[in-house]
Amino acid sequence: MSKIRITKQFDFETGHALYGYDGKCRNVHGHSYKLAVTVIGSPITDTSHVKLGMVIDFGDLKKIVKEDIVDVFDHATVFNKNTPHIELAKELQDRGHSVILVDYQPTSENMVIDFAEKIKARLPENVKLHSLKLQETETSFAQWYASDNE
Repeated sequence: MSKIRITKQFDFETGHALYGYDGKCRNVHGHSYKLAVTVIGSPITDTSHVKLGMVIDFGDLKKIVKEDIVDVFDHATVFNKNTPHIELAKELQDRGHSVILVDYQPTSENMVIDFAEKIKARLPENVKLHSLKLQETETSFAQWYASDNE
C-alpha cells in the first residue's frame, strides 16, 4: 500500500523573550507563527470505514493540533521557567495574562521539538508524524523531520 503525506497549516500569535540572548530578542516580543504539520500513512482501504481513502481526517488532525498547541500558545507569552523571567511571568499571570512556562529557551527550534512530541503522542497508531515547519517570520523558520530524529 502506498504511503501518503498530508499537511495541515495553522496560524497563531505568541509572545516570548530569550533570556540571556545577545540581541533584540532578549526583549519581550511576539510573532505571527505559521505551523505546517505533515503526517504520513496509508489511506484506509476498508470499504465499510467512514474515513475510506483517508490517511487521517483533516478534522481529526486539526483537533489534535488545536487542542495541544494552537489553543494553548495563541495570544500567550512563553518564558523559560529556569531563568529570572519567572518573576516577569508571575507578574503577568497576576495581571490576568496568559503565560506558558517551559523547560527550554523558547526559540523556534525548541518550540518545534516540543510541538513534535505533543503531536506524536496524540496521533493514531497507523499515522506517523513526518515533519513540522514552524515559521516565525516571513523569512525565518525551523523544521523538524522524523527521519532526522530516529
